[in-house]
Amino acid sequence: MLESLGSLAGSPWIYAVVALSVLLDVFLPVLPSGVLVITAATAAAAGTTTAAAGTTTGATGTVAQVPEEVPSLLLLMLCAFSASVLGDLAAFRLARRGGERLGRAIARSRRLTTAQERLGGTLGGGRGILVVIARFAPAGRSVVSLGAGAAHRKVREFLPWSALAAVAWTGYSAGLGYFGGQWLGTTWIGAGVSVLALFAAGALAAYVIRRPAPAPATV
Repeated sequence: MLESLGSLAGSPWIYAVVALSVLLDVFLPVLPSGVLVITAATAAAAGTTTAAAGTTTGATGTVAQVPEEVPSLLLLMLCAFSASVLGDLAAFRLARRGGERLGRAIARSRRLTTAQERLGGTLGGGRGILVVIARFAPAGRSVVSLGAGAAHRKVREFLPWSALAAVAWTGYSAGLGYFGGQWLGTTWIGAGVSVLALFAAGALAAYVIRRPAPAPATV
């Protein structure tokens, strides 16, 4: 994984690339923002692995391909978190002010319509955990952010849940890359296992948010 990134993994540009990808994937869900975070975090793990290996590593040459400069895990997570919240707010504001054209587009999308209906009373009722869960699902972030805006929820209702979702997603993705790199090595195997774990979380989140909402209790 480090080899595929080349010099980018050891360049300050990695922060800009990660931030831009996370910021824009609310509009372009095909962007591999999660994979980028995992890869950069794996590169960060390479730095601690190299330091821990000391002279033994130098003698064997097992980490000769690790870049001399590795990303800061804390700065990487801060960039991903900030970009996630800003992207959510941008989509939320866009949907909130989208007018009739966006309303017609949402009406044609069953996923967006369902999200709008479910979010109608979810955020105000303190049950915005759906926003956190959807952050892990493929395109779930887009559906929820646009749905919340189209439902004309208040920013103070949406923003705390968006921030919590960003913390959970960033921590999980960066943690997979960092600890996967430490435990399994900064190789394709370690990175591949981490990416599979991210996809597994996405599949589980998609299953949860697609389940029909429970019917209200009757007295």
